Amino acid sequence: MTRRITRIDNGLPTEAWQQLGADIVARLHTLAEISDESGQLTRLYLGPAHKRAVALVSNWFETAGLETRVDATGSVVGRYGAQGDGGPVLILGSHIDTVRNAGLYDGNLGVVTALTVVERLSRAGVRLPFAIEVVAFGDEEGVRFASALGGSRALAGRFDPRLLDERDADGISRRAALEAFGCRPELIAAEARDPGRVLGYVEVHIEQGPVLEADGLAVGVVTAINGASRGRVGVRGESGHAGTVPMIMRRDALAAAAEMMLRLEALARAEADLVATVGRIEVAHGAVNTIPGFVSFTLDIRCPVDAARLDFIERLRRELSLIAEARCVSVQVDLPYDAPAVTSDAGLMARLGEAVERQAPPLRLLPSGAGHDAMAFGGRIPSVMLFVRCRGGISHNPDEFAALEDIDAGARVLLDFIVGLAVNS
Repeated sequence: MTRRITRIDNGLPTEAWQQLGADIVARLHTLAEISDESGQLTRLYLGPAHKRAVALVSNWFETAGLETRVDATGSVVGRYGAQGDGGPVLILGSHIDTVRNAGLYDGNLGVVTALTVVERLSRAGVRLPFAIEVVAFGDEEGVRFASALGGSRALAGRFDPRLLDERDADGISRRAALEAFGCRPELIAAEARDPGRVLGYVEVHIEQGPVLEADGLAVGVVTAINGASRGRVGVRGESGHAGTVPMIMRRDALAAAAEMMLRLEALARAEADLVATVGRIEVAHGAVNTIPGFVSFTLDIRCPVDAARLDFIERLRRELSLIAEARCVSVQVDLPYDAPAVTSDAGLMARLGEAVERQAPPLRLLPSGAGHDAMAFGGRIPSVMLFVRCRGGISHNPDEFAALEDIDAGARVLLDFIVGLAVNS
């Protein structure tokens, strides 16, 4: 028999609140066994490991009582229906793709926490005045394709079809990768949710920073997410013999790129709230006895104020052009990924804050310097995030760690939030 929640304190049986953290941690370790590379966790979008992870997560969703499908972007979507027909939907989720040599918790924690919480509702036979969708996105990190957030942008109705022609390092287009994965790219537009029928998007995630640990707190509510620009800089010079071309006559692309990276660092250090990072350098046809003719490097720029970020990019373009001119090389700056800063929805923040006060007080509000799938929904679908403390603020690293007790606290807050939302609907 379907039950309805009428009170926050005893709307669910006691067992629904117990051992949430233990169940989540067990699943996280199982999911971490799926990797593209032996001996480390690397799970790239639409790759072999992502395919296996989608199969595993789909099975978990179905076993938990969710109607499950893989959408046109390769995201796993599980739906837990409302009490009656129709009604609004609450979206919970995060991502299951990873960076190279990743930790267990980034992204995966949000998916598994949402699944485990909804599973407890299903086991208790509780239906809510709204449906819940749990989504496991696969394209948050932007490791394979620079644009990233393809799955969450599709749900928000913001996917740019031109990105289907974007290519990875092996020359494979996003369109071809999706088709090989079994998806139908022509249906991506149909994945957009009607904002009028969505209560909001809620994402649980490790903090990836040191604030909660410094404050001695298990969880915190996110107020906003930094805007970000991401892409690649290409520097073209002229390759030549390392022993025969005089230094004064060289058009060394790598030396020019090095100067550009140092200038980038100096410019970013002069900005109070802006960070800029070069994470990868590629030297075409690199050899010990060859002057580099073409070099590319990645660029990641983040700031809580969009106007300041965009102004910085324009100044950077001018500075890099001056360096290129002085060194007789050419430079091209391509930043296809542009995510505006996003402010959390005030109503959802208040509800989530109330749940924190009941389950893991005191309430701590903090911004996010890292980007997340929640960014894709800003200005279209209300969104909010719950951060879970991570040891040392370390992330994108095998040493990434969140304690079971903190994970349990995050799950109890999410369950409390959902119950509170149901009671007040």
